[in-house]
Amino acid sequence: MNLLPEIGTLPTPAQIRNALRAVVDPEVGLNIIELGLVYEVEVTPAEVKVLLTMTSPACPLSDLIIADAESALQEVLDPAIQVTIELVWSPPWEPSMMSDKARESLGW
Repeated sequence: MNLLPEIGTLPTPAQIRNALRAVVDPEVGLNIIELGLVYEVEVTPAEVKVLLTMTSPACPLSDLIIADAESALQEVLDPAIQVTIELVWSPPWEPSMMSDKARESLGW
């Protein structure tokens, strides 16, 4: 499945975020968008760059989540567009960054 409606058309940041909903944090069982782990999405003709954080710097699954995010985007983007996932720690993640749906799902 390709996010691009026609050849040469760039995806929107919203489309990128939608594709990233397929990436689930296995420890929590919720996707990285609902968890508030995706801070920023930049789209250029050559690259899609995502600034991503983890719930904790000690997250043992950060490499897996990053790989899953790269894979989810590569599946829907034109192969000519480079995918870059940058792990950031500022600002630190906190539970208030989760969506209402995520907080409700976790019983918070």
